Amino acid sequence: MRFFPLEKLINLHDHYTRRFKIDSVELLLIQRAGERYLIEARCPHRDHPLDAATIADGIIQCALHQYQFAIADGQLIHATEEPCRGLRTFELVYDGNEVGVMLNDGE
Repeated sequence: MRFFPLEKLINLHDHYTRRFKIDSVELLLIQRAGERYLIEARCPHRDHPLDAATIADGIIQCALHQYQFAIADGQLIHATEEPCRGLRTFELVYDGNEVGVMLNDGE
């Protein structure tokens, strides 16, 4: 596994949302109510990008079909069509003044 830095801690604030791409992995770094989350950046239902999604009360809602997922654990909360898997979540790793993620090469 390898550490990939994502953002400097000084740049993080509530309502922060930013998409990152590391090799083939697309990630969404989110900060809400002082908590930070790292989730996959595309909806597992129809692969729609989640960087335009609505985030409120710990729930991210895809703009395409309004599927809802918990940002803390990725659990599917609401499906408007056929059910899909939950979002992949990733553990944040802190290194000095940066936050990042550990990924396997080619993940």
